[in-house]
Amino acid sequence: MADGTADGTATGGRAAQLQHTGMRHGWTTGACATAATTAAYTALLTGEFPDPVGITLPKGQTPAFALAAERLDEPDGNGRAAMAAIVKDAGDDPDVTHGALIRATVRLLPPGSGVVFRAGPGVGTVTRPGLPLAVGEPAINPVPRQMMRDHIAEAAARHGGTGDVEIEVSVDHGEEIARSTWNPRLGILGGISILGTTGIVVPYSCSAWIDSIRRGVDVARAAGRTHVAGCTGSTSEKVAVAVHGLPEDALLDMGDFAGAVLKYIRRHPVDRLTVVGGFAKLSKLAAGHLDLHSARSQVNKEFLAELARHGGGDDALAAAVTGANTGLEALRLCEAAGVPLGDLVAVTARDEALAVLRGAPVAVDVICIDRAGVIVGRAEPKGP
Repeated sequence: MADGTADGTATGGRAAQLQHTGMRHGWTTGACATAATTAAYTALLTGEFPDPVGITLPKGQTPAFALAAERLDEPDGNGRAAMAAIVKDAGDDPDVTHGALIRATVRLLPPGSGVVFRAGPGVGTVTRPGLPLAVGEPAINPVPRQMMRDHIAEAAARHGGTGDVEIEVSVDHGEEIARSTWNPRLGILGGISILGTTGIVVPYSCSAWIDSIRRGVDVARAAGRTHVAGCTGSTSEKVAVAVHGLPEDALLDMGDFAGAVLKYIRRHPVDRLTVVGGFAKLSKLAAGHLDLHSARSQVNKEFLAELARHGGGDDALAAAVTGANTGLEALRLCEAAGVPLGDLVAVTARDEALAVLRGAPVAVDVICIDRAGVIVGRAEPKGP
């Protein structure tokens, strides 16, 4: 039995990771699990762990990963097993799974058994319909499963194995990490999901968050929900519940990704979508921005000043709004002047949302709130 350690960073193709921005790409949990699986199965067939272990991603990239831990067990009543582990490197993306230790334990099965997946400690289990996996299955998504199957088959062909294995994926502290993800709300219990469609994490694409938004829509539809709310944060969620009485599985943690919600609902409609968020963020949606993050879009005070004019404000108010320090200050100036800037932003944001929906059979209403959760603007439901 061997137990080795390494820094866990990927060693191959590092230059190819750099975007024109100079930011590093990272690797998905699915890529890490595939690399760990490949190393463990190779050790079962050859007695040696490849370190670093190379894999091929769906788009042809060939990174290599250093092993953070390895163990080759002696045969017992459950058959031979080997474990390999990779430390996930998310590059420069603010990913909650960055630094997580992804383990794969591979056990040989009788010929004809195929590849069987198990959820180890820290990997969730699906408990609700609407996800791309059946209830009761480990939360190892379809693309990572196929990646692991492909690499098992390649290693079997190279080293004389049958390719019949059980793969148990586990994540150290995964259950704790999962509390910072959508998994509990989606009905994935016990840990994180093993994700990824390309194997690569693009910095600040927040692909995992967007994937969670999509799965949230799927779960809501599978539960028969016809009214969902896209909310920018926890305060917005509380307002959505207070105003509309929506259950938890109808609440979409939209964050800054308004476009992700609207584009997915365009393809997978529900009868009604309520968008709830802070006044400043929703003023960005009203101005045509679909990514509401402060690093990628800004509150446009000139746009707010033009809305104030449309609402009956004079040139002096428009000038004051243009010079305001924040969106909230602009809102307060208009409130003092009797100009309903909150409602104007809500209506314009609703119309922008409908434009993105492109005639999908979805009625949209919008609620703007201030930082205390007080409603400062509303737009009534409107359909295509």
